[in-house]
Amino acid sequence: MKIALLIAVLTAFLAASVWFAVQSFTQVETTMSGHGWLALALGVILSLALGGGLMALVFFSSRRGYDDIDSDV
Repeated sequence: MKIALLIAVLTAFLAASVWFAVQSFTQVETTMSGHGWLALALGVILSLALGGGLMALVFFSSRRGYDDIDSDV
């Protein structure tokens, strides 16, 4: 039950964020060139790749024991 409530709340936050972004973008009387869309797409993709890579390093470091406290000190 708690997981279902958490998923519902997170889905509501996501829907509200998407709605706000679409409303904000459509109310502005400007257009974005192809270069702007390309820059936006590359920024999103590279940010997700960087975040995923850093999280992979966190899990790798934790599983290899690099984060453990050294008892020899």
